[in-house]
Amino acid sequence: MSGGEQKWSDLTVRMASGAAMVVIGAFGIWLGGHFFHLLVALICGLMVWELVGMLHPGKRDKQLQMGAATGIALFLSIYLPAGFALPLLLAPALFGFGQLERNRTIFMTFTVMILLAGFGIMQVRDELGFGWLLWLVLVVVVTDVVGYFAGRAIGGPKFWPRVSPKKTWSGTVAGWAGAAVVGLLFSFTNQVGFDLVGISIAISMASQMGDIAESGVKRKFGIKDSSNLIPGHGGLLDRFDGMLGASLFLLIIGQFIGFPPGIG
Repeated sequence: MSGGEQKWSDLTVRMASGAAMVVIGAFGIWLGGHFFHLLVALICGLMVWELVGMLHPGKRDKQLQMGAATGIALFLSIYLPAGFALPLLLAPALFGFGQLERNRTIFMTFTVMILLAGFGIMQVRDELGFGWLLWLVLVVVVTDVVGYFAGRAIGGPKFWPRVSPKKTWSGTVAGWAGAAVVGLLFSFTNQVGFDLVGISIAISMASQMGDIAESGVKRKFGIKDSSNLIPGHGGLLDRFDGMLGASLFLLIIGQFIGFPPGIG
């Protein structure tokens, strides 16, 4: 296989798996309500299941416990007043901290990130509606897709070769440009301020940070993928690490910038 063919060898499998995820995700976002809450809780529970598997290989009982605790806590939290939801969202991380024998800080940090990000995604759908969650998803997806193709087509200097050898600066910057286009289009169609362009770029950067953070953990433990649940993509953590960073960032900045921008 030539270098060019090898560079694109995983494209067919990635596109097929990606298309399936898009269909399931789009249906869940469109439907909203209990189904969407359950879908997000399931995904987040599986991500913690993968996380424990990376940190403690072979501890399947711990994986099931932590994954189930995360999914149940997240699902229940969206139906509670915020004051009661917050301690419930932190409980699985503390529970796991007491159960695991090593790598506790990494587990606690990522588990809190997963829970808060999942809660933020559900809040966006429940309070802001289908359109704004679609914007968030598109920013993350376009960042990833444009970065993937631009990085392989243009190449150039690597972003962080020791941790993520395939990521390039060309792909990183192209991801920002793609996110800016998404923000510009939504600023027209939703009649909000052009601040959304800058916010979209920042969300793109946050999604890349989530990707880098997960790559760093995998590199630390010598793991290529968080699991093999998704052909061509690895695990759910591999696929949704960017969404974790983006959702968590939006949850935080939304308290300060008055999101959506230019409304009210």
